[in-house]
Amino acid sequence: MKNKIRIGIIGGAGYTGGELIRLLINHPSAEVLFIHSKSNAGKELHTVHQDLVGETKMQFSQEIDNNIDVLFLCVGHGDSLKFMEENDIPAHIKIISLSQDFRLKGKSVFNTRKFIYGLPEINREKIKSAENIANPGCFATSIELGLLPLAKMNLLGDVFTTGITGSTGAGQSPSATSHFSWRENNVQAYKSLTHQHLTEINESLNSVSDKPTSSIHFVPWRGDFTRGIFITSQIKCTGNLHDFYEVFEEFYKDHPFVKISRQPIFLKQVVNTNNCFINLEKVDDILVVHSEIDNLLKGASGQAVQNMNLMFGIEETEGLKLKANYF
Repeated sequence: MKNKIRIGIIGGAGYTGGELIRLLINHPSAEVLFIHSKSNAGKELHTVHQDLVGETKMQFSQEIDNNIDVLFLCVGHGDSLKFMEENDIPAHIKIISLSQDFRLKGKSVFNTRKFIYGLPEINREKIKSAENIANPGCFATSIELGLLPLAKMNLLGDVFTTGITGSTGAGQSPSATSHFSWRENNVQAYKSLTHQHLTEINESLNSVSDKPTSSIHFVPWRGDFTRGIFITSQIKCTGNLHDFYEVFEEFYKDHPFVKISRQPIFLKQVVNTNNCFINLEKVDDILVVHSEIDNLLKGASGQAVQNMNLMFGIEETEGLKLKANYF
């Protein structure tokens, strides 16, 4: 029997931490040794994640056990960097950070640790040999996967993008705009043209393009549902729809979680999965790209497990063959 990957989780009480726990306690190659949470130390996991009743008797820990192979940082933006500054993590422990702290090229090095941007669809080989991963953002993942084939063809100029996300994208801490009474039957634009993922998106698109001149004009929306992201991007270009589909299918042919659909797509196809679905439309000289993911899985914890699988040389899809919340 092969040795299991020994795992620690920092920040196990939130949405992404909870999803990571659910994935890893059922992962055939994983053994979770500790789940750290200062505010919940000593409590059983099911007191916070109530669906885990009977699934595990693990308790949240306040201690960090260095007898692990990989450490997941499921903490807020800015807190991964703070954690690294306050804790001396031995060099043999790989780190997968789910916050934005190490995603940009100018911020990807911490002391002697170099963080690789963890989007397998463009960095799979680098991830396989990486010691540290900066997991991509949720909006960034969905937008990038919809545009990368076009970036490789140097077709991106001005791109006009809208995207709607569920309330879990705002984190577990309650706020005025995540409250049920506000979200129900409601939609709102926010951070128009200024979203924090834009720099990350541009860096990724430019990394596959010979002419890095794209400009993403992004308007995100808050939706009246709990999870999932649906993106629509518009690009002015020539060419016919059939040829564009062939380009997308070729680009993603070896990537198991990206599905190209020639039928209209809808959010329930991807919720509770690590998949990204992509659909194309062409009207006159405008190409429309629709892409969708589950913000907590392919947009966060699922992609983090996908990166772990690649880092440790196991099947990329292991522990991630999940059923969609179709009905």
